[in-house]
Amino acid sequence: MDSFEVVCVEKLIMVKYGELSTKKANINLFLKQLKDNVSFALADMDVQIQFDKGRMFIFLNRNNFDDVVESLQHVFGIHEYVIAYKLPHKDSDIIANNVLKLVQDKKFKTFKVVTKRSDKNFPIPSMDFSRKIGGVLLKNIDDIKVDVHNPELMVNIEIRMDAVYIYFNNVKGIGGYPVGVAGKGLLMLSGGIDSPVAGYMAIKRGVRLECLYFESPPHTSIEAKNKVIELARKLALYNNDIKLHVIRFTDIQQAIYKNCPHEYLITIMRRMMYRISERIARMNNDKVIINGESVGQVASQTLTSMNVINEVVRIPVIRPVACFDKLEIIDIAKKIDTYETSILPFEDCCTIFVPEHPVINPTFEAAREYETYFDYETLIYEAIKNHEVIKISSHENKEEFSDLL
Repeated sequence: MDSFEVVCVEKLIMVKYGELSTKKANINLFLKQLKDNVSFALADMDVQIQFDKGRMFIFLNRNNFDDVVESLQHVFGIHEYVIAYKLPHKDSDIIANNVLKLVQDKKFKTFKVVTKRSDKNFPIPSMDFSRKIGGVLLKNIDDIKVDVHNPELMVNIEIRMDAVYIYFNNVKGIGGYPVGVAGKGLLMLSGGIDSPVAGYMAIKRGVRLECLYFESPPHTSIEAKNKVIELARKLALYNNDIKLHVIRFTDIQQAIYKNCPHEYLITIMRRMMYRISERIARMNNDKVIINGESVGQVASQTLTSMNVINEVVRIPVIRPVACFDKLEIIDIAKKIDTYETSILPFEDCCTIFVPEHPVINPTFEAAREYETYFDYETLIYEAIKNHEVIKISSHENKEEFSDLL
């Protein structure tokens, strides 16, 4: 171009909402929660956040873009985000010159320009302006060409009411709803593969988690408990923080083993766990119980077993991985970095006292009768009364837990 006029641009991160943009009357509730969650995730990074119904903008007071980008990978409610350059001027030649300046340090052979024009007062239609910018790049940079199908470089220009935003490659977010918009739920967290994945998927739909773990010392070890604490810490990255309730289940488990037919041990044990889970949930205003049950995976997860076990609670139970096969669950566990912790060889209380032939089609009548053989209400009362609460924050350093395992 004859003149190469550029102006100072401000570098920032621009967040796109995706699914949240479909919300109507209550969109501000979702966006306010997302803003709060982003603020929590970036609490130690010295940023300022602004948002409207179309975009969220994160302004950095120091050049720590890599840290911010990494932290946003754990924030649900974000469709994608970009490092953008804010240009206060809407003069077409100034925009073109700044785009040219910004791409000069990039290596590419093919490109495509996409313009979005929410400010309809800007005089040039979007497609015409994209062609104008493309012409400027072709004229001033050697050995490049336009490829509208598979370009090496995407040049995005958003002409909004307040300013012009220029950006290039998008970073995909993890989607979902902002944590907290759906209320709270209680995750029955074991040391296995399935329940952390179930918790992750519940968080993705906006459920803020608390967790419940059943320990049975001396039959279960401190390593098994620390393993669950580490799993809760990994979930806290997405949940902001987590309250982990630890129930000592030894007396209840021994009473079941001593008084009930062994083929019904798992059925009665799960019914006791459900009773305790409901009471802990109601004490903490949790709206649902969440667990990692998958249909048919073990004896207690046949449809008949689930029906008999579910009888003892009046609170909804959601099972996010109910219809996933094991390999699908493992894939998600690896993605969220819980798999290697879950397979550590420390038994939890669900894997001890397992009968050789557990019943797969229990009956309501048998389960109710066998529960009369011992005073489970007193045992449940004592277990809840004396239970431990551990608070885990996403800002806690991983190294603080690594020496526990």
